[in-house]
Amino acid sequence: MHAPPKDAALTALMHEVSTLADQAGHAILELYETRFTVTEKADHSPLTEADLAAHRILSQGLADIDPDWPVLSEEGQGVPFERRRQWRTYWLIDPLDGTREFVKRSGEFTVNVALIHDHEPVLGVVWCPVLGRLYAGHRDGVALRRDAGQPAREIAVARERIGTEHPLVAGSRSFGAERLKVALERLGPHELVSMGSSLKLCLVAEGAADIYPRLGPTSEWDTAAAHAVVRAAGGRVTDLHGQELRYNARESLLNPEFLVCAGNPAGWLRRLGLPQA
Repeated sequence: MHAPPKDAALTALMHEVSTLADQAGHAILELYETRFTVTEKADHSPLTEADLAAHRILSQGLADIDPDWPVLSEEGQGVPFERRRQWRTYWLIDPLDGTREFVKRSGEFTVNVALIHDHEPVLGVVWCPVLGRLYAGHRDGVALRRDAGQPAREIAVARERIGTEHPLVAGSRSFGAERLKVALERLGPHELVSMGSSLKLCLVAEGAADIYPRLGPTSEWDTAAAHAVVRAAGGRVTDLHGQELRYNARESLLNPEFLVCAGNPAGWLRRLGLPQA
């Protein structure tokens, strides 16, 4: 199993993956306005035909790009840790991130594709088919946003505004965990920017939000693609002790609680009253 390419070759790979994510998005949109069936998975999260259609397109397409890199998908069969711990390079995908938003027809759902190498996201593509908006980035380049009918443009995290302005805080539509409410009260005056799916991380990547504190469960496929975009944009995705999130490093595929921000997370964690030591 070989390592990912570098520089221009990694940029070319990112564009190839973006095209594939667009194909998965088309399949999702074909079902979006129909009377689709919603079932419930073992963890009580919803599952639709659109999740499965996107999964099939991405799994086959990524295998065609490089058959040596395995695919770990939210909608795929579980892979025992004893097997996947041997993977240095692999694809980590969420074919339809934000299925609840899909079911509600809010439009705020995404196709997430990340390339992981040595536990780090080195390339990420986040495609929102309803908005026609793409976020992408990799470790050897810049982060990009492309909107329908427009050329791609470079994005970057906002300058840190600790103590100078009311911070912009990204949060979900179902925002309301008690611990998070308490943390935001400690933060003081702020503006909440609500958004679904991995688009919350992308808000920080493009400077439309200063922070995204996540005090609740997420899985690794929920964050990996947008994590790569945030890093390419100059930001950080860390646990509540300030350590960068890592992937496929343990048996559980659940993330620790985390913070997305620009620069050093220590100041934000102190203001939020969240653990650092």
